[in-house]
Amino acid sequence: MKLHELTIHEALPLLAHGEITSVALTEALLARIAALDPQIHAYLRVTSDLALAQARDADERRARGEAAPLLGIPLAIKDVICTAGVETTAGSRILQGFRPVYDATVVQRLRAAGAVILGKTNTDEFAMGSSTEHSAYGPTHNPWDLERVPGGSSGGSAAAVAASLCLGAFGSDTGGSIRQPAAYCGVVGLKPTYGRVSRYGLIAFASSLDQIGPIAKDVTDAALLLQAVAGHDPQDATSADEPVPDFAQGLADGVRGMRLGVPREYFVDGMAPGVRQMVEGALDVWRSLGAETVEVSMPHTGYALPVYYLLAPAEASANLARFDGIRYGYAHPEALDIWDAYRLTRAEGFGDEVKRRIMLGTYALSAGYYDAYYLKAQKVRTLIKRDYDEALAQCDALVTPTTPNVAFKIGEHAEDPLEMYLEDIFTLSLNLAGVCGISLPCGQSDGLPVGVQVQGRAYDEATILRVAYAYEQATSWHGEHPPL
Repeated sequence: MKLHELTIHEALPLLAHGEITSVALTEALLARIAALDPQIHAYLRVTSDLALAQARDADERRARGEAAPLLGIPLAIKDVICTAGVETTAGSRILQGFRPVYDATVVQRLRAAGAVILGKTNTDEFAMGSSTEHSAYGPTHNPWDLERVPGGSSGGSAAAVAASLCLGAFGSDTGGSIRQPAAYCGVVGLKPTYGRVSRYGLIAFASSLDQIGPIAKDVTDAALLLQAVAGHDPQDATSADEPVPDFAQGLADGVRGMRLGVPREYFVDGMAPGVRQMVEGALDVWRSLGAETVEVSMPHTGYALPVYYLLAPAEASANLARFDGIRYGYAHPEALDIWDAYRLTRAEGFGDEVKRRIMLGTYALSAGYYDAYYLKAQKVRTLIKRDYDEALAQCDALVTPTTPNVAFKIGEHAEDPLEMYLEDIFTLSLNLAGVCGISLPCGQSDGLPVGVQVQGRAYDEATILRVAYAYEQATSWHGEHPPL
C-alpha cells in the first residue's frame, strides 16, 4: 500500500484502527513532495516541522480516544488563505514576508477537525488568472504534462492533489478558480454556494464572488472536506446562517428519476471536439443510471464574460487599494513622499495581470463611466441569476462542460489575455449567480483530463454531490493518475 495514493475516506479507517499513523502518512507525503515538487512547483512553502508536530498531536489525540472528522489527514492550503505564523503572499511580491497573526476561519475549522497542514500552494497573484502562470514566484506545472498549465488560480492546490502531494486541498473560486484547474488536472473541485463557507481570512479579490472550497481525489473526499468547513461564521458578514446537512449521507442515493438540465448555450462552436465528446458521453452515463436529461436555455450566458470582467476588476480595484506601501506589505525603500510611495510600491509590487485588472476596474468605476459599465453589468448579473432560477425550476441540477479545452501549454496565451479569459467561459456564470457547482473528471482528450460540471441551486450542494457521485461510481476516470 502506497500511503500517498490513499483517499481521505480510505485513510480515516486505517488511522482509526491503528493500521497506519498520521506521522507515517505525513512523512510519506513530505518525502513525495521533496521528490516531485521541484518539477511541479505546486507548493510555495512546505511547513514540514509544523505538519509533523500536528501529525504527532493527532496520533496522541487518537491514542487518548479522541475523535475528530479529519484527525491526522494531511492537507494543503492555497496561499490566499491566512495561516497564523506562516508566510501568506497571495502569490504576490507585495505581500512577501507577510505572516498573519490569525488563522482564517477555514483553517481554524480544519485544525479543530484534526487536519495536518502540509503547506501553502501556488496561485495566480491575488487569484487573478486561469493558469497559475501569474504567480510572482513562478508557474505551476500540470502533473499530466509538465509543459502545460494546471489551470488557475488554484492551480497549485489542483496539481498537489493530482500528483498525490497531499490527500486533499483548499482553494478559492471567484470565476472558476477551483473547478477549472480541477478539470485540467483530472481531480474533483467543488465551489460551494456563496456564503456557505466563511471568507474570513481569505485575501480578497472580488468580495461578491469569492468563495473557498475543496479540491479532492474523489467526490466522497470533497463532501468530507466541505463538511469540515461549512457553516455560519459571525466574523464574515456575508456568511449565511443556513443549516449544514451531512453531505456524505445521501451520496449513494443515485439519480434515478432525477431531471438534469443541459443548457444549449454551453455547447458552443470553438469547443474542442474531444471535450464535447467526453461530456456527451457523461450525459449518456447519467441517462443509463435512470436520470432524464432535458434541454434548457440560459439566454444571458453569453454576457457572463464581459459582466465578470467589469465587476471582478472593479471590486479588485477597491480591495487592492490597501496595498499601498504605507500600512503593511512591501514598501519601496526609495520613496520620497506618500505619492511616490504609492507609485513605486504598487508599480514594483504588483505583476502585469494584477495591474491590468486594477486599471480595468478603476476605469469602470470612474466618474462618467460608472453607469455605462459597472451599473449596467450589475443589471445583467441579475438577469444571469434569473436564468439559473428559471432553469433550476425545471430540473434538479444542470450539467455542462467545465472548460472548452484541455490544459494548454505554458506561455501559449501569454500575449493574449482574452484567450486566457475565455478558458473560464463555462465557470463564470455560477459565481455571478452565487450558486454551487462541482467539476469531476469524465475522460481524456489527447491524453489530458476533461472535466464535466454539475451545477445546482443555492445551498443544495448535497444534490450536486449526489449527481457527481453517481457518475463517478459508474466510471473509472477518478482512478486515473498522471504518469509521474
